[in-house]
Amino acid sequence: MMIEEISPLKGRRLLVAACGSIAAVKTPILVSNLIKAGAEVRCVVTPSASRLVSPVSLATLSRNRCYQDEDQWSSKEARPLHIALAEWAEIVVIAPLSASSLSRWSQGLADGLLASLLVACECPVIASPAMNTGMWANKAVQKNWAAIKDNPKVMALSPSSGLLACDRLGDGRMVDPEFIQLSIAHCLVNKSKDEVLKSDWRGKRLLVTSGPTIEALDPARQMTNRSSGLMGVMLAQAAKCRGAEVDLIHGPLQLPHSWLEGLKTHPVKSSIEMQTTLTKLQPSADAIAMAAAVTDLRKKGGPISKKISKEALLASISQEFEVVPDLLAEIASGRPKDQAILGFAALTGNDIELEQLGRKKMQSKGCDLLMANPIDRIGQGFEENANGGILLGPEGMVKPMLVTSKLALAHQLLDALIGLKPNFSKKN
Repeated sequence: MMIEEISPLKGRRLLVAACGSIAAVKTPILVSNLIKAGAEVRCVVTPSASRLVSPVSLATLSRNRCYQDEDQWSSKEARPLHIALAEWAEIVVIAPLSASSLSRWSQGLADGLLASLLVACECPVIASPAMNTGMWANKAVQKNWAAIKDNPKVMALSPSSGLLACDRLGDGRMVDPEFIQLSIAHCLVNKSKDEVLKSDWRGKRLLVTSGPTIEALDPARQMTNRSSGLMGVMLAQAAKCRGAEVDLIHGPLQLPHSWLEGLKTHPVKSSIEMQTTLTKLQPSADAIAMAAAVTDLRKKGGPISKKISKEALLASISQEFEVVPDLLAEIASGRPKDQAILGFAALTGNDIELEQLGRKKMQSKGCDLLMANPIDRIGQGFEENANGGILLGPEGMVKPMLVTSKLALAHQLLDALIGLKPNFSKKN
């Protein structure tokens, strides 16, 4: 099976701008992470930001000049700097975005390098505000923010809640650099040829399961599997990026907690907990993606209350275990009309075997699409950043999915899911 480039940021041109917020001290972390991911980065700082974060530090970390207002009309520049930078960048990232810069941007003012650059910019912009809770709640700020969010070329990362530098506890905290980096990758994958960010999931609700489940045996032992939860989380964030409301039911994840930013999360441990939550949330979903790796066996009657010996454990395994119900088949059999379901099947074998086994599973489970996912190939599947396989669909559809980043694969699967008939893509 062919392999695509699995680093969405490698070689991409990113302009990172910092405004006058104390959160600017996090901007060097973002720049450093982007460089490590293979991106080409240039930085811009406003006059206020230059008092909080050193332009020299950003220049050193980015391996490029850090531009300031005094550079805008320099005789050393052959072209207007704000135009040159706006045309160079594939993505502009403003982290942090201050209330002042937000106001200038929303009103089309061009009284500084960053302000001029944003007026001239024709590529997608990722905006991550940071400010005091009272400032963020101000009606004028919210009006400006609403205007920016309406721009189809803007990915608006609303601030999260937490302890702020002013000792207030509330909304206003810039999202973590790790999540901003993830958002950049989604933006690069999701933008169209005319630089607009796809919003084809707007008005839809997607329910995603992710990660492993855990079945306790006794107070010391448990059964689980190797799933990190990455594929399901990428599906959830990709759908959110494209405008969906997303519920994520997940087992224990091996991922940065910041990657769950903006999702409605429902943490569970056992298959029973996942089944209960699925049943509760299914009626409100337009589509379901069952990416969780549910443990196959569990102890009849629940775990033993006291730790038992190895010998007793062996006897228990052979005599007192039962197969966990097939959650995908149960969800598919009881779904509302027009609800689309994507299933995953962890399989082994060559491509021919993969297709045959996948088709049988798809028919037995009753889902609309099934991602036949090989787990016996190096560099993909469980605990890897890449994935691939064969996507099976209605009317004998067979689509090879090249091995690529799980983030890029998530968008391809969402394309297939929203294209299902009858009328899923036309609902709401």
